[in-house]
Formats: sequence, structure tokens, C-alpha cells
Amino acid sequence: MYTISKTFRFEASHMLVGLPDDHQCSRLHGHSYRIEVELQGDTLTEEGWVRDYGDLDRIKGYIADALDHRHLNSIVPQPTAEHLARYLHDMWIHWYPDMTAVSVYETASTKATYSPCRGTL
Repeated sequence: MYTISKTFRFEASHMLVGLPDDHQCSRLHGHSYRIEVELQGDTLTEEGWVRDYGDLDRIKGYIADALDHRHLNSIVPQPTAEHLARYLHDMWIHWYPDMTAVSVYETASTKATYSPCRGTL
């Protein structure tokens, strides 16, 4: 099995509801998000790729239009990194059926990944 990944970046704000008032995530704040998309294939194209990285420009456009410099609560009701990873996976899987995981980094040291259990490709 071959695996590739590509990383995208954007800036956005959010706040999490239902937390104690003194919890840092209950306050309005922002992150420099990093999104990593993973794709897999058991065969390669004639060029020797799982997929041409240029094919992922649709994700880049989606991020620029829908997420960058936005307030994520208006997109995902409780925008934890976990919920955002699932939301983005579900948005993009019909474009990229070979996508196996979406990871969301809120900081350089924190990451949440959504990877549905599916059969082999």
C-alpha cells in the first residue's frame, strides 16, 4: 500500500461551548491551523504516483474560500479539532475516494485525526 499526504494552512477563530468560564477554550481565540490529508492506493498511476499533488488544489480552494480567516463556530457547531477533522473528511471524501485520513493541528504540538474504518481500497 502506498500513502501520500499534503498539508494545508489557514488562520481562523473559534470558541468551545459548554466548558467552564475559566477554561481557556471557552473564550474566543484563534489558531494557525494545519490540515494534513492522507491518501492511499495499492497501485500507482502510469507516472508512478498515488495521485498528482496538483489534483488536491480543490482542497486548497475550499480552505481559502470557506475556512481561512473565518469564525469556525459558524461552520461546525462545536469546532474541536476532532469535529473539524470529521467535517473536512466528510466534505472532501466524494472528491477524493482514496482519502484515508484528515488531521487537524491547532498548534505545533497538538493534532486530531479522523480516519474512518473502511475496507481496503
